[in-house]
Amino acid sequence: VKGANGKSEIHSLDLKTLEYKPSVKAKFATLELTKSIDNLRDRMKVLLAGKDKAGDFYRATFYSLFAYVSNRIPEITDELFKIDAAMNAGFAWELGPFEAWDALGVAETVKAMEASGNKPAQWIYDMLAGGTTTFYKIENGNKKYYDIPSKSYKTIPGTEAFILLDTIRSNKTVWKNAGATLTDIGDGIVNLEWNTKMNSIGAEVIEGMNKSIQIAEKDFRGLVISNEGANFSAGANVGMIFMMAVEQEYDELNNAIKIFQDTMMHVRYSSIPVVVAPHNMALGGACEMSMHSDRVVAHAETYMGLVEFGVGLIPGGGGTKEFAVRLSDELQEGDIELNNFRDRFLTIGQAKVSSSAYEAFDLGYLRKNKDIVVVSRNRVLTEAKANCIELAEEGYTMPIPRKDIRVLGKQALGLAYLGANSMQIGNYISEHDTKISQKLAWVLCGGDLSAPTLVSEQYLLDLEREAFLSLCGEKKTLERLQSILTGGKILRN
Repeated sequence: VKGANGKSEIHSLDLKTLEYKPSVKAKFATLELTKSIDNLRDRMKVLLAGKDKAGDFYRATFYSLFAYVSNRIPEITDELFKIDAAMNAGFAWELGPFEAWDALGVAETVKAMEASGNKPAQWIYDMLAGGTTTFYKIENGNKKYYDIPSKSYKTIPGTEAFILLDTIRSNKTVWKNAGATLTDIGDGIVNLEWNTKMNSIGAEVIEGMNKSIQIAEKDFRGLVISNEGANFSAGANVGMIFMMAVEQEYDELNNAIKIFQDTMMHVRYSSIPVVVAPHNMALGGACEMSMHSDRVVAHAETYMGLVEFGVGLIPGGGGTKEFAVRLSDELQEGDIELNNFRDRFLTIGQAKVSSSAYEAFDLGYLRKNKDIVVVSRNRVLTEAKANCIELAEEGYTMPIPRKDIRVLGKQALGLAYLGANSMQIGNYISEHDTKISQKLAWVLCGGDLSAPTLVSEQYLLDLEREAFLSLCGEKKTLERLQSILTGGKILRN
């Protein structure tokens, strides 16, 4: 129904008065406590310890689940890890039932289950009586499961060749800070991961990237950038950008953008191969990082894109520059240059995100005959390491900084300006969208050069940073940033 403010409202039936009233969102103290907890294992402990209705709900749900799955062995499988694997792969659970049970503590949970009337299977009692208190354990870098018939731990079949960071991180850490960890994954290769909220890229991650390259150049053969989070990365920390822009700290903001750009160029121009292995979401700055690597080894379900346009900005970490570079490299004699330019321009201007790693090739985020796709999520890091070793053994040498990038200047700039103005006149985009489009075109075209010209990467990076900064000073860009930060919604103003 329409509310007093003219907006649609959902009304629900009040069972006491039998009248429809505006829905009131329920709030529970337990759920509020978990908002700041990113680690699922830690979050589950808080949820099931809750003293309100939310806690009651989670206890009832998981205690009955644990009782159920324990009693389905051996009915549906003899090995408990297969149930977890089915829930992980089939229903995208981060933790399967037995993994979740381990996180909560098996012995402690059994007592609480009994008190609630959810009795687990007899083999659980036999396991605990024999002194075994977990379903899984890490031994010599391998994840092992409790085998019920033999009452011993066995390596999960088929995982011997996988590299799982969770199994080696504890005793193979080379360097770490509050947000990033560098791990030795063997054969002269190190892996950088980070554990920020949504794996966003902030100051600690930037420090981690630069430090990792320095360490790898000195003591190792190559660097892989990957992680085992739900998403590879949601991109740069827009909250930091918003705060600097609101406070009009433009010198600090310029410096932050310059550091980000320099870090991406450090990835490109290091003396060791850098391989990025994204999965699920790889947006904004994470996409830019991938585009500057020597090779991308992407999981098939990778959703990659330069999405800054949606928050009133253009890619500012080298992404716009890199599209200009790739446009220059792909142009062949006889090509209709403006058609190629239009495709690149619209990919960023429409904030296109690939529906898979395969589509990322079509959108220009991945490079044909260079980047690769891996279907099995568990094999991504293993394949990334193998590719890093391959690049190193081929005699990897640092690329030469580019000064031969052909930009189209005024001829393409006019096309972009005309197209944006036409879209605005037709009410397809707003006036602010037009302004962002013009800034984007300015960088991709190399400014208003009178004819196609060869320019350097640094020239394009300077244009990109200048355009990004100018948009940060726009009121409507700040409104878009605020909307995404406070409500998670794209504002079209």
